[in-house]
Amino acid sequence: MTFTLYHRPQCATSRKVLALIRTHGIEPVMIDYVQAGWSKDQLVALFNAMKLKPRDLLRIKGTPAQALGLTDPSVSEARLLTAMVKHPLLVERPIVVSDKGALLARPPEKVLEIL
Repeated sequence: MTFTLYHRPQCATSRKVLALIRTHGIEPVMIDYVQAGWSKDQLVALFNAMKLKPRDLLRIKGTPAQALGLTDPSVSEARLLTAMVKHPLLVERPIVVSDKGALLARPPEKVLEIL
């Protein structure tokens, strides 16, 4: 089974999710998405797999979301997606993808749903 963890190594929640995955004997492919960046197609595929929209994964804490005016509910999903590609930090973390599906692992124990 393949596991991919899109995370930030500095994030406590990401580290907890990684530890939970490893306690099940799984070593995931780890992607620091802030360094790697996102493509529009990649984000759209993740959103579709999670059955979520960009607004559902908009991270506000520690990001330029407010300064960019993205917290206004009238901002379109297309504009959010474009901003997320330009500013990877705007995507909430950690995201886990496995053969069983994809999800935002918040709280960390949520990852158990796809182990």
